[in-house]
Amino acid sequence: MSLPFEPQNGPVSLEALRHSVSHIMADAVLRIFPEGKVAIGPPIEHGFYYDFDLPRALTDEDLPAIEEEMRKILAEAGEFTRSTMTREAAAAQFAENGQIYKAELLEDIPEDDEVSFYDHGTWADLCAGPHVESASQIRTDSFKLLSAAGAYWRGDSEKAMLQRVYGTAWWNKKDLKKYMAFLEEVQKRDHRKLGRELDLFSLNSDFGAGLVFWHPKLGHVRRTLEQWWWDLHQARGYWPVYTPHVAGEPVFRQSGHLQNYADMIWAPMDVDGRPHRVKPMNCPAHVAIFNSRRHSYRDLPKRFAELGTVYRYEPSGTLHGMLRVRGFTQDDAHIFCTPDQLEDELVDVLKLVHTILSTFGYEYTAYLATRPEKYLGTDEIWEHALDSLKGAASRQELPLEDDPGGGVFYGPKIDFKLRDALGREWQGPTVQVDFNLPERFDLEFNDSDNELKRPVMVHRAIFGSLERFVGGLIEHFAAWFPVWICPTPVAVLPITEEQEEAARELQAQIQEAGFNCVLKTDGPLRKRVRESELEKIPYMAVLGGREVEESAVNLRVHGVKEQRTLSTGDFLALLAEKRDTKSLEY
Repeated sequence: MSLPFEPQNGPVSLEALRHSVSHIMADAVLRIFPEGKVAIGPPIEHGFYYDFDLPRALTDEDLPAIEEEMRKILAEAGEFTRSTMTREAAAAQFAENGQIYKAELLEDIPEDDEVSFYDHGTWADLCAGPHVESASQIRTDSFKLLSAAGAYWRGDSEKAMLQRVYGTAWWNKKDLKKYMAFLEEVQKRDHRKLGRELDLFSLNSDFGAGLVFWHPKLGHVRRTLEQWWWDLHQARGYWPVYTPHVAGEPVFRQSGHLQNYADMIWAPMDVDGRPHRVKPMNCPAHVAIFNSRRHSYRDLPKRFAELGTVYRYEPSGTLHGMLRVRGFTQDDAHIFCTPDQLEDELVDVLKLVHTILSTFGYEYTAYLATRPEKYLGTDEIWEHALDSLKGAASRQELPLEDDPGGGVFYGPKIDFKLRDALGREWQGPTVQVDFNLPERFDLEFNDSDNELKRPVMVHRAIFGSLERFVGGLIEHFAAWFPVWICPTPVAVLPITEEQEEAARELQAQIQEAGFNCVLKTDGPLRKRVRESELEKIPYMAVLGGREVEESAVNLRVHGVKEQRTLSTGDFLALLAEKRDTKSLEY
């Protein structure tokens, strides 16, 4: 996750600093809970954590006491020194101290590797490093513990529940303050928080974990995005298809998904004595449509598009609002083309990716994921696919970062990572070339030489999933959606009862122009203005006696200090212009 500031460098890396602070924290926790056991404490992006087995669960109220103990330790600690120990001696020490988690970690160290420890004068830990040279390099005002939570040992729900403490550390207090301000903004934009406050979506455990309910306001956002998506695809020669949510299990065995992705596919259901599965992806169904009739080279390319809901089993601990779910709708499209057509098709997909991401103000980076160790197809086919991806990117003047070996077994791909308003990276569109499914399902077309040949299959998803994409949009815009997708862009606010009839007429005009609009009449004007802000309504059309007489509105716009008076016609034209241009500004 990128940050909106450049942190100061120190004598060693920030990773080494944070690793060292995690050791200081573990030392502090064991001073407070001498009977505690320690597990692992790695540095992570922008911080660190350490896992403990303690006599009671920690809460955020425990963190200040741990921080205070850490400061005491820093006043006593000295250099971070490395030492080694024989495997037998280390095992005996862990057994004597009851450190069962360290004993298990010791068993994972390869026989030929040294067993190393790092000591900062008051505590030592099994560790490979790296660390700061001395505890004096750690400033007492430049670290902070952030949260305490439960975490299964090694992420396995069958194993012990441990206590995980997260923290962050920087080389100076200024960077810590900047990071805490960044976290505060992240929390304000959290789509789960905004989803509750604005009644956008919910997750109902009675229906099942990881299944999203889209409430009316967010339903409007989704419906608008879907219509735009279909318009963009129809203009590019895609045809809409609709496929079943359930298929016989043999389909997913033939596609290879059952063998390669068994953990994510939901358990089978019995239908007339045959096992069926809810679909984890739409690809085999699109293949079935292609394979339902013979094709000539003159028929190609075939472009099928579907907003298809799929289901994948994600472990409960990984579920996260709309961003990590078990049921989601992919904007799935598949292109079946000849090898000669591949590069042109990829160019058009890259253009579409740019259109969609740039409409929302996203900057992005594209990664070329190349052949992994295990792959299908010949070297010649892979080189042709890679050359086509590179050629398409070159024609679009799209720079590609290398992702060596990051392709999937059935072909190379271009993955996009987009950056939101806070500089955070999100997994974005993917464009994949596939040799696997055409082979497994025996796809063919009759070429110009009257020979049957395999088509190339391109998988591409630009939203990825509507749940994840829209959850990201909520945070990107802090729920201040652009007018063209905003659930309620206008609130009409009459100053007194005398303007209510005119306000209702204005509301009807706005709705006839294609915009949702609320009329607020309850309470003082200041209260209604505040309500509109809290509901993320960007335009407030205030009507007083003068505005009614002149067929005008006193317009208050989110983020704009100055109010202005517009005729009703000009206000409606303003709304239409913002919608039609898909402006990001109000």
